[in-house]
Amino acid sequence: MKRKLLGVIDATTYHEDLEDLVIHRSLAALPFGGRYRIIDFVLSSMVNSGIRSVAIFPKMQYRSLMDHLGSGKNWDLNRKRDGLFFFPSPIVDSDGKRIGSFENFAANMDFFYRSTQEYAIIANCNAIFNMNFRPILESHLDAKCDITEIRHQDGSSMEMYLVKTSLLIKLIETRHETGYTCMKDVVTALSNEYTICQYEYNGYAVMIDSIDSYFSTSMKLLDAKVWKQLFLKDQPIITKVKDEPPTKYIQGSLVKNAMIANGCHISGTVENSIVARGVKIGKGAVIKNCIIMQKCQIDENCYLDSVILDKDVKVEEGTYLVGTEQNPYVIRKGTKQGALMNS
Repeated sequence: MKRKLLGVIDATTYHEDLEDLVIHRSLAALPFGGRYRIIDFVLSSMVNSGIRSVAIFPKMQYRSLMDHLGSGKNWDLNRKRDGLFFFPSPIVDSDGKRIGSFENFAANMDFFYRSTQEYAIIANCNAIFNMNFRPILESHLDAKCDITEIRHQDGSSMEMYLVKTSLLIKLIETRHETGYTCMKDVVTALSNEYTICQYEYNGYAVMIDSIDSYFSTSMKLLDAKVWKQLFLKDQPIITKVKDEPPTKYIQGSLVKNAMIANGCHISGTVENSIVARGVKIGKGAVIKNCIIMQKCQIDENCYLDSVILDKDVKVEEGTYLVGTEQNPYVIRKGTKQGALMNS
């Protein structure tokens, strides 16, 4: 690809419906699929498309995001030239729903001025997909577009935009004169001087913007058809490497249609669930239709159905927790849930 792409990921996104899961972390760092974080999908798509310079613009609670990404080594972005960049947003009261906020970008204009990539992909941090951006650039050039908005096959915007880097700089610099605050403003303006194009993406893609969408999308990973659309051999989803031992299944345990990460200790029953690294499930415990995040401990004879346990949750012996597919029971990170607490 002669014309190089710059990757820009807006990680300021915030949705109140996800508060229980993002109160201590950025939405971009929300665990997904037992061993991934949501940002892994857009970042891996960029890297697999040949992008070697990626800027991430987080807002608040970004410690876990930085811990996960580190220097970018796992994505081959720890480079002497280009690589991975973090630019925390100076605007603490932004609503987190304007993807590609020009005010956030303006605080780090030197990065854009120094970038050598001719074009830029501006993307959100909360979409689950696996995309090759090269065909989008080819379509953008062939149609002589100024801005290309990526849309899903149902017509909805994926909140991703391809634009010439020089034009992006101009939009940022003239934001006060034009009134454009973000890329969406430019694309949806009734009249402007730019040629706006749409690119239809036909692959699997879901926006995570609520507990319901997070839970349902996670559960769909247990469907082999969905799994095969997301996890491609020639376009791997890359994540932070953790050296942990294999999961240990104790005699008498039972696992059906589940994703179990490394380092777990399973003595009970796990069915139609996603279990992250280092989880302990006691004898006689039954886990159905659940998302269990890293290092949770579920004691003996518990029953959990349609439950999301955030990291480091302890569920005491004999506890009974039941949610629904539309309204899963959510336990916040690091809390303890006991039998006497249930009603």
